[in-house]
Amino acid sequence: MNGAHLADRRFVLATDLDGTFLGGSDADRAALYGWIEDNRDSVGLIFVTGRDPDFIGELCAGGVPWPDYAVGDVGTTIAAVSPETGVAPIPHLEEEIAAAWGDAGGQVRAALDGHPGLTLQPTAFRYRVSFDMDPDRFDPAAKDLVEEMGHDWLMSDNRFFDVLPRGVSKGPSLRRLIAHLEVGEERVLAAGDTLNDLSMLASGLPAVAVGRSEPALLEALDGHDHVHRAKAPGAAGILEAIEAFGMHPLEAD
Repeated sequence: MNGAHLADRRFVLATDLDGTFLGGSDADRAALYGWIEDNRDSVGLIFVTGRDPDFIGELCAGGVPWPDYAVGDVGTTIAAVSPETGVAPIPHLEEEIAAAWGDAGGQVRAALDGHPGLTLQPTAFRYRVSFDMDPDRFDPAAKDLVEEMGHDWLMSDNRFFDVLPRGVSKGPSLRRLIAHLEVGEERVLAAGDTLNDLSMLASGLPAVAVGRSEPALLEALDGHDHVHRAKAPGAAGILEAIEAFGMHPLEAD
């Protein structure tokens, strides 16, 4: 991998993990991952995920292709990635994120402690607070509490509730990284499957909502004609979109 030269790649895949890059059958994943590894000179890879850096490092150490970069923690981490350095945040790309969040974690956790339907996730995220959500018990008043504190809330897959710095999510952070790397947006395919992918799928980049995407995401994408709605789930849906957009040959030239 030569992450510093991502601007020279013909195609860059910016993909969510759960349900997207990690979704589909074993054969589908093997086909996508093998294609990426066979075309590293012309294909770049960015993970855009709600997962934290430790998870990304462990995932790749277990055999998943190493990305060149990662937008993690629902957009609150922007990092370079390699087997040698692991997941290394890029401080100057995170400055605005850190400033928007301040030291709000303790305040957010205290305000939502015991709130109906929310169970705090144990990971010590740097610029976010995340909860598992029980939709049958969830009290929507949590949204008002978060907004009153000056932050954004995000619900996805009908089971997660994230509190994020105002204006920060996957889409803005991905575009910040792409601009920094001087990668042409027309060469980047954004791929996802749940509502926490909405900001990147709706950002104007070529995009795919893979098969079996969250119905609420598909509804929110109505009118976004640049988004391919794949029939195939997970990894196969990504390959379907690459072919549909003609962004890179899937067979050897």
